[in-house]
Amino acid sequence: MRQSRSMKRKRKQYSGAFKARVGLDAMMGIKTVAQLAREHQVHPVLVSQWKATIRERLPELFERGQPGSDDHERKLAALHEKIGELTVSLDWLKKKCRQLGLSPHDER
Repeated sequence: MRQSRSMKRKRKQYSGAFKARVGLDAMMGIKTVAQLAREHQVHPVLVSQWKATIRERLPELFERGQPGSDDHERKLAALHEKIGELTVSLDWLKKKCRQLGLSPHDER
């Protein structure tokens, strides 16, 4: 029985920890890429890609100043600002509900 075009299969998604573990095993070279692929039931090309990603990005772990920390701090500050805005809005809405004699938890 054929599947219609609208019923496409979803791709498998692997966690970062799984990719790191398999890629690191491949980098260590104790087993071949084919053996690791068969053992973990993934395509050998994926194992090679994960291995290459680890090889390329491993030096970033040892860089001083962590290049992504500025971006992280900006995102964190923006999130704190948004939390403040939402808290003020919520307090204002609760106040208006009390003034109108409504419970803040009523749904109409």
